[in-house]
Amino acid sequence: MTLSDLLYPDNPKRRQELIRLHQELLDCMSTNFRATNELAGVLNEHLGCTITHIQMRESRTVKENCDIIIQAMSEIQHQVQKIDSDMKEKLEPVLYQKLYDIKEPELEKIAIAHKVFSIVLGEATSTAGMVAIKLLGSNLMTLTVSKLVSLLAQIGASVLGGISITVLGLGIEMILHAILGAVERNELLTAVRSYEKHLAEFKAASEKYQRAIHEVTSLVRQQVQ
Repeated sequence: MTLSDLLYPDNPKRRQELIRLHQELLDCMSTNFRATNELAGVLNEHLGCTITHIQMRESRTVKENCDIIIQAMSEIQHQVQKIDSDMKEKLEPVLYQKLYDIKEPELEKIAIAHKVFSIVLGEATSTAGMVAIKLLGSNLMTLTVSKLVSLLAQIGASVLGGISITVLGLGIEMILHAILGAVERNELLTAVRSYEKHLAEFKAASEKYQRAIHEVTSLVRQQVQ
């Protein structure tokens, strides 16, 4: 037992809580990596995009991994904006407006979108129009992704950002470097509170993001079957 543990007996408990929260954050980030790759795969296969798949880097910090996801999401947003531009350029204004008219039947919108991609790509899969409409007509690329990107940036800029992805590294880099118990206690309290605040918002936004992607990819799988 260290001197700080004798002076502040709650510290060992806080260390364990910090490690648990850290693992929850990593699990959530890992799920977002998989969901982002799944959406990128659909865009690449059906809409002619060339988005690079991403992977978590265990040797890097939380911030560096947040930046990897943000970059991938930004590329996806850029590609969806390009899809919208292609639609606007190739369609008559009346047909383009139909794509965003909630009163228009979805099947008609899908047919219109597929026609555009057949022109743009030369040959488009049968699900191209459906994927395009699901992405353009939902709030996935606007509210959902934008919110998650904002939270990832906040996490990267917070006290969590410089922590190593590996839980083992957490104990070495953050907990044991403080000699004075008061300093360690303050850092542990700050870290735990930061984790709790950011994790609650991050998990909620991640779940919305993953559900939105699951909706798109499930429809794609149904079409293939």
